[in-house]
Amino acid sequence: MVENKIGHKFEDKKLLTRALTHSSKSKDNYQRLEFLGDSILNFLVGEYLFKNCDKQEGELTVLRSRLVSEDHLSECFDEMGLGEDVIVGKSLAGEITTAIKGDIVESLIAAIYLDSDLQKAREFVISKLHIENFEDTKNENYKSQLQELIQANFKCSIKYETVKVDDYFEAKFYMDEDYIATGYGKDKTKAEQNCAYVALTKLFVEEE
Repeated sequence: MVENKIGHKFEDKKLLTRALTHSSKSKDNYQRLEFLGDSILNFLVGEYLFKNCDKQEGELTVLRSRLVSEDHLSECFDEMGLGEDVIVGKSLAGEITTAIKGDIVESLIAAIYLDSDLQKAREFVISKLHIENFEDTKNENYKSQLQELIQANFKCSIKYETVKVDDYFEAKFYMDEDYIATGYGKDKTKAEQNCAYVALTKLFVEEE
Protein backbone atom coordinates (compact mmCIF):
# COMPACT_ATOMS: atom_id res chain seq x y z
CA MET A 1 0.00 0.00 0.00
CA VAL A 2 1.45 3.33 -1.09
CA GLU A 3 0.58 5.07 2.20
CA ASN A 4 2.71 2.54 4.08
CA LYS A 5 5.60 3.18 1.72
CA ILE A 6 5.59 6.92 2.31
CA GLY A 7 4.62 6.76 5.98
CA HIS A 8 1.54 8.99 5.83
CA LYS A 9 -2.15 8.08 5.92
CA PHE A 10 -4.13 10.56 3.85
CA GLU A 11 -7.40 12.05 4.99
CA ASP A 12 -7.94 13.29 1.43
CA LYS A 13 -7.21 10.30 -0.83
CA LYS A 14 -7.71 12.45 -3.93
CA LEU A 15 -4.57 14.41 -3.03
CA LEU A 16 -2.53 11.21 -3.01
CA THR A 17 -3.96 10.08 -6.34
CA ARG A 18 -3.25 13.46 -7.87
CA ALA A 19 0.34 13.43 -6.58
CA LEU A 20 0.94 10.13 -8.37
CA THR A 21 -0.75 11.02 -11.67
CA HIS A 22 1.32 12.10 -14.67
CA SER A 23 0.03 14.63 -17.21
CA SER A 24 -0.03 11.91 -19.88
CA LYS A 25 -2.90 10.30 -17.97
CA SER A 26 -5.07 13.19 -16.80
CA LYS A 27 -5.42 16.95 -16.62
CA ASP A 28 -5.80 16.46 -12.87
CA ASN A 29 -2.12 15.61 -12.43
CA TYR A 30 0.81 16.36 -10.15
CA GLN A 31 2.22 19.43 -11.91
CA ARG A 32 0.78 22.07 -9.58
CA LEU A 33 1.64 19.95 -6.54
CA GLU A 34 5.18 19.55 -7.82
CA PHE A 35 5.51 23.35 -8.04
CA LEU A 36 4.52 23.73 -4.38
CA GLY A 37 6.51 20.71 -3.25
CA ASP A 38 9.70 22.05 -4.80
CA SER A 39 9.45 25.20 -2.67
CA ILE A 40 8.62 23.27 0.50
CA LEU A 41 11.50 20.85 -0.07
CA ASN A 42 14.03 23.63 -0.56
CA PHE A 43 12.83 25.34 2.62
CA LEU A 44 12.84 22.19 4.75
CA VAL A 45 16.27 21.04 3.59
CA GLY A 46 17.64 24.55 4.07
CA GLU A 47 16.11 24.70 7.56
CA TYR A 48 17.56 21.31 8.50
CA LEU A 49 21.06 22.20 7.27
CA PHE A 50 20.95 25.57 9.05
CA LYS A 51 20.13 23.86 12.34
CA ASN A 52 22.42 20.84 11.99
CA CYS A 53 25.42 21.93 9.92
CA ASP A 54 27.98 24.59 10.81
CA LYS A 55 29.26 25.17 7.27
CA GLN A 56 29.12 28.59 5.66
CA GLU A 57 26.54 29.77 3.13
CA GLY A 58 28.31 28.63 -0.04
CA GLU A 59 28.87 25.10 1.22
CA LEU A 60 25.31 24.94 2.57
CA THR A 61 24.02 25.93 -0.85
CA VAL A 62 25.99 23.13 -2.51
CA LEU A 63 24.85 20.59 0.09
CA ARG A 64 21.22 21.59 -0.39
CA SER A 65 21.53 21.32 -4.16
CA ARG A 66 22.70 17.72 -3.76
CA LEU A 67 19.86 16.79 -1.40
CA VAL A 68 17.15 18.27 -3.62
CA SER A 69 18.71 17.10 -6.88
CA GLU A 70 16.78 15.01 -9.37
CA ASP A 71 19.22 12.13 -8.96
CA HIS A 72 18.87 12.04 -5.16
CA LEU A 73 15.08 12.26 -5.27
CA SER A 74 15.00 9.52 -7.88
CA GLU A 75 17.06 7.24 -5.63
CA CYS A 76 14.67 7.89 -2.73
CA PHE A 77 11.70 7.20 -5.01
CA ASP A 78 13.20 3.80 -5.91
CA GLU A 79 13.98 3.04 -2.27
CA MET A 80 10.34 3.64 -1.37
CA GLY A 81 9.30 1.32 -4.21
CA LEU A 82 6.86 3.76 -5.77
CA GLY A 83 7.32 2.67 -9.37
CA GLU A 84 4.20 0.52 -9.49
CA ASP A 85 2.07 3.27 -7.93
CA VAL A 86 2.63 5.95 -10.56
CA ILE A 87 -0.33 6.56 -12.86
CA VAL A 88 0.79 7.27 -16.43
CA GLY A 89 -0.81 7.34 -19.86
CA LYS A 90 -0.13 4.91 -22.68
CA SER A 91 2.17 7.39 -24.42
CA LEU A 92 4.87 6.78 -21.79
CA ALA A 93 4.66 3.01 -22.22
CA GLY A 94 5.14 2.61 -18.49
CA GLU A 95 8.53 4.33 -18.51
CA ILE A 96 9.16 6.29 -15.32
CA THR A 97 12.09 8.58 -15.97
CA THR A 98 14.43 10.09 -13.38
CA ALA A 99 12.73 13.45 -13.89
CA ILE A 100 9.27 11.99 -13.26
CA LYS A 101 10.49 10.24 -10.13
CA GLY A 102 11.87 13.51 -8.76
CA ASP A 103 8.67 15.36 -9.62
CA ILE A 104 6.53 12.80 -7.83
CA VAL A 105 8.59 12.97 -4.64
CA GLU A 106 8.12 16.75 -4.65
CA SER A 107 4.40 16.30 -5.36
CA LEU A 108 4.06 13.93 -2.42
CA ILE A 109 5.70 16.50 -0.14
CA ALA A 110 3.11 19.08 -1.19
CA ALA A 111 0.27 16.57 -0.86
CA ILE A 112 1.33 15.63 2.67
CA TYR A 113 1.60 19.31 3.59
CA LEU A 114 -1.88 20.10 2.24
CA ASP A 115 -3.37 17.00 3.81
CA SER A 116 -1.90 17.73 7.26
CA ASP A 117 0.72 20.37 8.07
CA LEU A 118 4.32 21.44 7.61
CA GLN A 119 5.52 19.19 10.43
CA LYS A 120 4.26 16.07 8.67
CA ALA A 121 5.98 17.18 5.48
CA ARG A 122 9.14 17.80 7.51
CA GLU A 123 8.99 14.28 8.97
CA PHE A 124 8.62 12.80 5.49
CA VAL A 125 11.56 14.77 4.12
CA ILE A 126 13.85 13.88 7.02
CA SER A 127 12.97 10.19 7.14
CA LYS A 128 12.45 9.32 3.48
CA LEU A 129 15.05 11.57 1.86
CA HIS A 130 17.73 10.77 4.47
CA ILE A 131 18.85 14.35 4.83
CA GLU A 132 20.45 13.52 8.17
CA ASN A 133 23.16 11.87 6.05
CA PHE A 134 23.95 15.16 4.31
CA GLU A 135 27.70 14.71 4.73
CA ASP A 136 27.59 11.42 2.81
CA THR A 137 25.30 12.57 0.02
CA LYS A 138 27.14 12.68 -3.28
CA ASN A 139 26.11 14.09 -6.62
CA GLU A 140 28.93 13.89 -9.12
CA ASN A 141 26.93 15.49 -11.91
CA TYR A 142 28.72 18.76 -11.34
CA LYS A 143 27.39 20.32 -14.55
CA SER A 144 23.83 19.80 -13.35
CA GLN A 145 24.61 21.17 -9.88
CA LEU A 146 26.36 24.20 -11.32
CA GLN A 147 23.53 24.97 -13.71
CA GLU A 148 20.89 24.73 -10.98
CA LEU A 149 22.84 26.94 -8.59
CA ILE A 150 23.57 29.58 -11.21
CA GLN A 151 19.94 29.68 -12.31
CA ALA A 152 18.93 30.19 -8.68
CA ASN A 153 21.53 32.85 -7.86
CA PHE A 154 22.45 34.71 -11.06
CA LYS A 155 20.80 36.13 -14.14
CA CYS A 156 23.17 35.17 -16.92
CA SER A 157 23.84 32.76 -19.73
CA ILE A 158 26.38 29.97 -19.35
CA LYS A 159 28.50 28.06 -21.84
CA TYR A 160 31.39 25.63 -22.15
CA GLU A 161 34.09 25.90 -24.80
CA THR A 162 35.78 22.52 -25.14
CA VAL A 163 38.69 21.65 -27.42
CA LYS A 164 41.02 18.70 -27.87
CA VAL A 165 44.64 19.37 -26.93
CA ASP A 166 47.03 16.55 -27.82
CA ASP A 167 45.61 13.45 -26.08
CA TYR A 168 43.24 15.23 -23.66
CA PHE A 169 40.37 17.73 -23.71
CA GLU A 170 40.33 21.22 -22.22
CA ALA A 171 37.02 22.82 -21.19
CA LYS A 172 36.51 26.46 -20.27
CA PHE A 173 33.37 27.72 -18.53
CA TYR A 174 31.86 31.17 -19.03
CA MET A 175 29.04 33.15 -17.42
CA ASP A 176 27.89 35.56 -20.12
CA GLU A 177 31.28 36.55 -21.54
CA ASP A 178 33.17 36.25 -18.26
CA TYR A 179 35.68 33.39 -17.98
CA ILE A 180 35.22 31.43 -14.74
CA ALA A 181 37.09 28.12 -14.79
CA THR A 182 39.03 25.50 -16.75
CA GLY A 183 38.94 21.71 -16.49
CA TYR A 184 40.71 18.80 -18.19
CA GLY A 185 39.79 15.22 -19.02
CA LYS A 186 40.40 12.25 -21.30
CA ASP A 187 37.14 12.98 -23.11
CA LYS A 188 34.83 15.97 -23.58
CA THR A 189 32.34 14.87 -20.92
CA LYS A 190 35.00 14.36 -18.25
CA ALA A 191 36.67 17.67 -19.07
CA GLU A 192 33.39 19.58 -18.73
CA GLN A 193 32.48 17.81 -15.48
CA ASN A 194 35.91 18.67 -14.05
CA CYS A 195 35.50 22.24 -15.25
CA ALA A 196 32.07 22.47 -13.61
CA TYR A 197 33.54 21.17 -10.34
CA VAL A 198 36.21 23.89 -10.39
CA ALA A 199 33.58 26.54 -11.14
CA LEU A 200 31.27 25.19 -8.45
CA THR A 201 34.02 25.37 -5.85
CA LYS A 202 35.15 28.82 -6.97
CA LEU A 203 31.68 30.36 -7.07
CA PHE A 204 30.03 28.79 -4.05
CA VAL A 205 32.67 27.43 -1.68
CA GLU A 206 36.14 28.85 -2.09
CA GLU A 207 35.34 32.43 -1.08
CA GLU A 208 33.91 31.42 2.30
